[in-house]
Amino acid sequence: MVELEPALLARRAAGERAFVPYVTGGLPGVDAALLRALEGAGADAVEVGVPFSDPVMDGGVIQEASRIALERGARPGDVLDTVAEAGLHVPVVLMTYLNPVLRRGEAAFVAAAAHSGVSGIIVPDLPVDEAEVWVARCAEASVAPVFLAAPGSSEDRLRAIANASRGFVYCVSTYGVTGERDRLAGTAREVVAALRPLTDRPLLVGVGIGSPDQAAEACRFADGVVVGSAIVRHLLAGERDRAIELAAAFRSATRAVE
Repeated sequence: MVELEPALLARRAAGERAFVPYVTGGLPGVDAALLRALEGAGADAVEVGVPFSDPVMDGGVIQEASRIALERGARPGDVLDTVAEAGLHVPVVLMTYLNPVLRRGEAAFVAAAAHSGVSGIIVPDLPVDEAEVWVARCAEASVAPVFLAAPGSSEDRLRAIANASRGFVYCVSTYGVTGERDRLAGTAREVVAALRPLTDRPLLVGVGIGSPDQAAEACRFADGVVVGSAIVRHLLAGERDRAIELAAAFRSATRAVE
């Protein structure tokens, strides 16, 4: 396991921004070789999603990816096996909804994730004010619990999210579900600006980043970006090489920001 927060802080200390691609585990083409290819394309961490039948945060592209993965029989353990097989030298962040965690048990789920080499876990439907036990279980396994900060959140709630998060704070750029947008929402800058006085943890913008230009724009005020649907769309189409090329283009765009 590569620790998540130190890796992202080191990127920031070097005056650079972080690029974190997301892929849906269990989707055809999402295997250990693809995760290694994303690392080779310059990813500073890789986010891998556990497919779920009711992905309330996700838009059409990732919903479809989850549906296909589930129809192929993908289970959380299969996703963790892929992570373990990949053996990446950058941190791996797991994205899962709460139901699979509770089904296995919080302690057992986190222990299995850590054993597979997962450095951080995002559970988007777990509110920070109900996460005390979850945060404790993550601490026991040295896994970073990453929480989402949404537009319109109060200062008190942002402070709670910043205090509970480890690794980074996931700054949701816009209202609504995941998916590519034509332009970067102004709310992205607002969330990051509101969090800056509250924490020194890396602030990464995700949701709605559809192009390398948008990623570069976000990196002018944030510490990095998370990009999912733009990459997964190519994987759904069977365009694995194109997905890797696009990841490299996102990496180049974020590196060009000063």
